[in-house]
Amino acid sequence: MNPKVSVIIPAYNTEAYIAKAIESVLEQTLTDIEVIIVDDASSDKTVEVAKSFTDPRLKVIVNQQNLGAAAARNRALRAAQGEWIAVLDSDDWYAPERLSKLVSLANERNADMIADDLYLIEDGETSPWSTLIQESEERIDKILQVDIVYFVETDVYGQPGLHLGISKPLFKREFLVKHGIEYDDAIRMGQDFWIDMKCLIKGARFFLEPKPYYFYRSRPGSLVHKSQLSRLNQYLNASNSFMQQEVVKKNPALMRALSYNNSVYKKHLAYLKVVEPLKEGKWLTALTEMGKNPYFFYDFISRLNNIIERRIQYYVMGNKSVFDISYNIQRQRKTTN
Repeated sequence: MNPKVSVIIPAYNTEAYIAKAIESVLEQTLTDIEVIIVDDASSDKTVEVAKSFTDPRLKVIVNQQNLGAAAARNRALRAAQGEWIAVLDSDDWYAPERLSKLVSLANERNADMIADDLYLIEDGETSPWSTLIQESEERIDKILQVDIVYFVETDVYGQPGLHLGISKPLFKREFLVKHGIEYDDAIRMGQDFWIDMKCLIKGARFFLEPKPYYFYRSRPGSLVHKSQLSRLNQYLNASNSFMQQEVVKKNPALMRALSYNNSVYKKHLAYLKVVEPLKEGKWLTALTEMGKNPYFFYDFISRLNNIIERRIQYYVMGNKSVFDISYNIQRQRKTTN
């Protein structure tokens, strides 16, 4: 018989972390599971660590070249046989009861997707400093059904909010197969938001359990350090693609939410198109972009305090997590209080 849950773990150069991720899955109180690890051509000992586990529920697939987290997850999805698909990043981990609790709740609610709150924990720390819901300041004290407009409105790039796009829902595999839903290979960072969007547009019943069972680690070297320009361009393209769908055009509230997100993406892109060339010493390119963006200096001045704070934290205080999601959540909360 097929397992109740397939846990898929994409991995790339996380030899120091992946053992804890794997152990947290194999030690779940729900034992009817399979674990599929897809190594995305790591250059360290990630594969060796993964293969050191002898549990028959564990399978390791190795990509011969680096394809990105979305492609790695898709490869695991195609191999999965479980009733439910659970995603785990290879530097994060689960509380022991996570899968049992969420599967039970999903069955009670006839859910197609179910997520929990996230513990936010810094690399090297033993205790979480907060949770995603606590930092969002949303008042959620019971299971909440998440509709697509609320999902978009509370997850705006660089702004305070719930940011369920970084949550890790369980997906009913039958729903994914029925609608042909996979991760978008073209999006190399932040893929979770967009696969959630695909499901919600197809009518998925998405529930949020306000208790945290997932430990979300912030660490130096994670994908959040990669080019924001590339990330924002991918997000803008994905958002535009959604806005062309008839089902979205017929939903005015959703169109407004996506249009607002697009305006935020474009604002950040205009700013970064000046800043990134400056960092690389490409002065002519930066000056050209300044000419296209007359509001650059106003935008720069409005960001100056945060820029100075980050530089002091990173270079003087040695805080290497200043570009991670948890630091940004804290900073966003401070600016609204």
